[in-house]
Amino acid sequence: MTTGKGLIRSTNRRGTQTGKLTRAEVSRKRTPEPAVCDGCGAVWSRRTWRRDRPVSHAFLQTAKWRTCPACAQSTREEYVGRVLVRGAYVKGNEDAIRRRIDNVAARAGQQQPERRVVSIERQRNGLEILTTSQKLAHRIVHELKKAFRGRAQYSWSDDGSLLATWQRESL
Repeated sequence: MTTGKGLIRSTNRRGTQTGKLTRAEVSRKRTPEPAVCDGCGAVWSRRTWRRDRPVSHAFLQTAKWRTCPACAQSTREEYVGRVLVRGAYVKGNEDAIRRRIDNVAARAGQQQPERRVVSIERQRNGLEILTTSQKLAHRIVHELKKAFRGRAQYSWSDDGSLLATWQRESL
């Protein structure tokens, strides 16, 4: 039997990490498992924050109560993603745009509670949405473009933040 380069390379584990830390673990000390967020009720187990984990009475007795990174970011009003919604279309359809943003944020927060909207503010020429993750900001602009057409632009900065812009001029 001959072995190809792919098989040889797949068995070579040199230079890989076995105990990778998540972003939540890097920014803070390691959170003890299991833990429950006292702000949003998300559960920390198996090194991730989730809302869909089953919770029993015995689980709650052993769990530690902590604040999840998303709740901490929201209280400090820190953001990683910034969405600018611009154009004449926004003034006439602001309710539909806000509903779409809320639906996208709710869908993202169900599986990954650390992705959430920090604030939505009306400005004179549109809306400004601040999010706790780049991915949610990217997803919001993508969904707005898909639902209402328009033009999307993405700009990543060196510090890891995203400025995403959605614009539609015509009504």
